Amino acid sequence: MDSPKASEASSAAPLGDQSARASIARVYDAALGGTDNFEIDRQVLEQVRKVAPEVNDLAWSNRRFLGRAVRFLTDQGGIRQFLDCGSGLPTADNTHQIARRIAPATRVVYVDNDPAVVAQSEALLADDELCHVVDADIFQPARVLGNETIRSHLDFSQPLALLQVGTLHHYAGDDGAELMRQYIDALPVGGFVVIAHFFDPQTDELSPLARRMEQVFLHSPMRSGVFRTRAQITGFLPGLDIVPPGPDRQGELELCDLWWPDGPRLRPLNQVQRCIAAAVGRKA
Repeated sequence: MDSPKASEASSAAPLGDQSARASIARVYDAALGGTDNFEIDRQVLEQVRKVAPEVNDLAWSNRRFLGRAVRFLTDQGGIRQFLDCGSGLPTADNTHQIARRIAPATRVVYVDNDPAVVAQSEALLADDELCHVVDADIFQPARVLGNETIRSHLDFSQPLALLQVGTLHHYAGDDGAELMRQYIDALPVGGFVVIAHFFDPQTDELSPLARRMEQVFLHSPMRSGVFRTRAQITGFLPGLDIVPPGPDRQGELELCDLWWPDGPRLRPLNQVQRCIAAAVGRKA
């Protein structure tokens, strides 16, 4: 695979360096119809749109899943603190806003190393004592877990949720399970990990599409976006019990749009929506 090494993907070119490449956060913002993006970011989507016209649905499926997962964790899981990795540019319904509709005292620490994300998040959260933003590389878990702000505002002796929603497909290394193991080892019993990831379903119909999108992402100004298989994605959850993604189901990976949907589907999923999947794992 012609993808950059993990260290290159995470630190060689800062995510906010407009002259070096498109920003992951800004491309995501553009896909959601936001305005905090530039021409180089929109070019990424236009390039992918040539092979997958519904490319924006990757972002929308990811975003809608985030909302349902956070509601579940706050309501059913009793989670009152979140570590949101690769949080992206502030938009409507951020993690703390979703959780606080259920539990107003929920604590959230957002982690990102895009300068624009950090600056805007700091401005948004300036008067919020229960929310903080940390400038750190989420693909260096030891640094994240050792961060003073994170350690002072989250209690790792009590259950908390780690969010890696739409992030790990930008990690190009082959040791993703070990990367996540460092995070998981730091979680207390009763903690959760939430993942949403670009997905290769390994079918004759969808695998060619997934690989075409991958190649465009990898060779675009963003230079990241790996589509992994079911086994590869679940490998990011070593030792965790996977939460069933629907009634009368075993714990397993599921498409983002089919993970405990808010109601019955009246429209079938398009091919792009069938190429992004999610899982929630619990540490027993």
